[in-house]
Amino acid sequence: MKSKIMEVFDGIQSDLSHKIRLKNSFAREDIRLIAGVDLAYWEEGEATVACCCICVLDFSTKKIIEIKSLIDEVNVAYMPGYLSFRELPLIMQTFKKLSNDPDLVMFDGNGYLHPRNMGIATHASFHLNKSTIGIAKSYLKINSVDFIMPSNNVGAFTDIVINRIVYGRALRTHKNVKPIFVSCGNWIDIDTATEITLELINNESRLPIPVRQADLETKKIKRRKSLLF
Repeated sequence: MKSKIMEVFDGIQSDLSHKIRLKNSFAREDIRLIAGVDLAYWEEGEATVACCCICVLDFSTKKIIEIKSLIDEVNVAYMPGYLSFRELPLIMQTFKKLSNDPDLVMFDGNGYLHPRNMGIATHASFHLNKSTIGIAKSYLKINSVDFIMPSNNVGAFTDIVINRIVYGRALRTHKNVKPIFVSCGNWIDIDTATEITLELINNESRLPIPVRQADLETKKIKRRKSLLF
């Protein structure tokens, strides 16, 4: 049985889901800066603390031009399917620290690939007013639907189809390496989300550069802070 707060969250997600548009709201040539977002959690005494890191990449040079992070206590408990309510306050505060204004944002997490199509990448798009992409390292099974493993070739993918709708893709970014799971956040289509993701893969990781860098930064901060507790 769902709690009152979960029912409230359901209502918010339901209202926003009707506003999702899985179409590009931009021209490819206008994408100059792409941000990657990730969070890490740890305990400090009785408190749960999180670090949000945002890394901004120059799409033409594939170089990181700005990194900002913020640490704060988390006051919303973890509830499966409602992660955005836990993470959005810190994400929005971290975005305020940026000197650069990204044209597109990639999240370490899901977007449309979510039971109510409202993963963090999708939910955050409405607050940021930006096109977004979800990049997940592991598969979130919805309605008992498994993904089909793509062939062992760079760029190979299989669509994740639930209720005859494409929720996302299992994408192979390196040969002999596990796929990642790409889903639209908002104001972008799945083909463009896939193409941009592949353009941001280097030899160091199966993850696109800005998401990988944000992941590394949050892990580094977490290790440093955890040594104090």
